[in-house]
Amino acid sequence: MNINDITMMISQNWGGQEMISVSIETKINRLESILEQIGEAVLSTTETIERLAERLDALSSQVEAQGKQVQQQGYQIFALCDAVQSLAESQKDSLQGISQLTQTVDKIVSLLQCSDEET
Repeated sequence: MNINDITMMISQNWGGQEMISVSIETKINRLESILEQIGEAVLSTTETIERLAERLDALSSQVEAQGKQVQQQGYQIFALCDAVQSLAESQKDSLQGISQLTQTVDKIVSLLQCSDEET
């Protein structure tokens, strides 16, 4: 072997290491790119989850407020039913009074007719 052969072998050997180095660099660049994309996806997902959580909080507040309104309306309906029942009982009492008054008037008219017939 002469010096040229040795120089050529060394240069070929260094060329192989350079190729390995370039290949590793390419893989590292790819990994960095993948990691960057994963990071962006994680950030995007986190932001989406935060927005969804805010919307859920708002919906929860609305449902709670509507629940209170429904409860109030329930109380109002109960009070209205109670008032209608009281009104119905009052009307029943009034009808009984009118019925008794009508009977009394009928008796008076009957007595007056009998009195007129005797005279």
